[in-house]
Amino acid sequence: MKSDIEITRECEKKPIAEIAAQMGVSQDQLEPYGKYMAKVPCSLIDEKKVKKSKLILVTAITPTKAGIGKTTASISLALGLNKMGKKAVVALREPSLGPCFGMKGGAAGGGYAQVVPMEKINLHFTGDFHAITAANNLISALLDNYIYQHQKEGFGMKQILWKRVMDVNDRSLRQIVTGLGPYTNGIPQQTGFDITPASEIMAILCLSKDINDLERRIDQILLGYTLEGKPFYVKDMGVGGAVTALLLDAINPNLVQTTEMTPAFIHGGPFANIAHGCNSVIATKMAMTYGEYAITEAGFGADLGAEKFFDIKCRKTGLSPVLTMIVTTLQGLKMHGGVDVKAIKEPNREGVVNGFANLDKHIRNTRSFGQTVLVCLNHYSFDTEDEMEMVRRHCEEIGVPFVVNDAYLRGGEGAEDLARMVVRLIEEQPSQPLAFAYTDDMTPKAKIEAVASKIYGAAEVSFSPEALKKLKQAEEMGYAWFPVCIAKTQFSFSQDPKAYGVPTGFTFNIMDVVINSGAEMLVAIAGDIIRMPGLPKEPQAMHIFVKDGLIEGLN
Repeated sequence: MKSDIEITRECEKKPIAEIAAQMGVSQDQLEPYGKYMAKVPCSLIDEKKVKKSKLILVTAITPTKAGIGKTTASISLALGLNKMGKKAVVALREPSLGPCFGMKGGAAGGGYAQVVPMEKINLHFTGDFHAITAANNLISALLDNYIYQHQKEGFGMKQILWKRVMDVNDRSLRQIVTGLGPYTNGIPQQTGFDITPASEIMAILCLSKDINDLERRIDQILLGYTLEGKPFYVKDMGVGGAVTALLLDAINPNLVQTTEMTPAFIHGGPFANIAHGCNSVIATKMAMTYGEYAITEAGFGADLGAEKFFDIKCRKTGLSPVLTMIVTTLQGLKMHGGVDVKAIKEPNREGVVNGFANLDKHIRNTRSFGQTVLVCLNHYSFDTEDEMEMVRRHCEEIGVPFVVNDAYLRGGEGAEDLARMVVRLIEEQPSQPLAFAYTDDMTPKAKIEAVASKIYGAAEVSFSPEALKKLKQAEEMGYAWFPVCIAKTQFSFSQDPKAYGVPTGFTFNIMDVVINSGAEMLVAIAGDIIRMPGLPKEPQAMHIFVKDGLIEGLN
């Protein structure tokens, strides 16, 4: 089979103005970025149409290091629905340069179910990530300058919480010291970098409803505590407007097209293991404005992405999917069934059966939110019919609809069964109103315990003294009503990335809590999860190069 990048280069593409016209958006409403990408103003969102649209969430079982294929499945469903004559629009997250050059490679779908132009989407795209990085680091520079300029007046910070970010995996920047050298270089202090998808600015952009809400949230960002122990915010420096100015274009979602020339909005990219894992509210509502069916994804497994989609994004916006699709693969089932990762492409019936426990746990979790669940198996060329039939029979036995997605190999034609199943389920058995994992009036500690026990299956939750201190501070500052966003490994229900399948009886350790007062959520750090990833021994960057003016290796 051809590589992803070969497929995207050969597929027919329409000028982006024609894609917009298909939805009813005129050319003069677009801000083009070349021939095939454009910004669409968020003012075009129509709340009346949003309420009528059918929102479908795509999530997955606990992933392998190569992923499970949620983006591919999301695009596939859009292709299949449009092939049926339905009006479907997909809303996805933007890829981060970290995974692109690190472990995973590109993140624009795969095979004949991709968004294009793939190279641009995976790399600089329309500059949103750069704008978020610049806005985040402008705050850092302004804070350092504020401390430096006001120190003679007795101003100082007892604790600085805000970190710089960059969209590259770089373990050497996790902990650094700034301000070294002469006095004019500033005040020496220990700090560090997170990766851009972990920035609170990213979360704020993805949760804001418009530019005014964006500025309001930026002003609310907690930067640290003064020498007197008082919280210090962006608004105390009077620079919220300047930070917002850097994001004036970035807040508008990006319109591109699939390999079959259907509309796709791609906007925002918080990771689900260290942030809330969903594309922007604006992009989702834009897809719902222009699509009878709107498909969106939530990052990594359902224990992370889907839980945060429901408990954070839906709680704050009133959105509610009519269906949730859980994506699985034979490779993923085998890995969770105890098969060595190096052998998961090989036939192994026992491994598939043993892996059902992981799938079943995600199904139970998702149903607990009131969702109608569909299991979608992404089909790859090395999969056997016998093993795919085993998954089908298992789903029938537990009463869950099942369908094979063949769009990776065949495009929209290979997703028609998937699309028909989705339409039928929505018509006959739509999801119930959302039932959240916790209520707003619960204490932050109780909210964390609810997610850890109900969703992850933890027997006990422990909190470090630092975490308990931060939770107490959050309550004293009036933030007890915030939802919780748990940062943990994506490779297991537990905090141990090697505990595959469905671990039980474990203690879930909360080591720290980050108060995201602008994003209006509390980020609980579990185990040794880090917010600045490192590169693997053989990073994907070793396989990316330019040949004859074309980028290769972004597969």
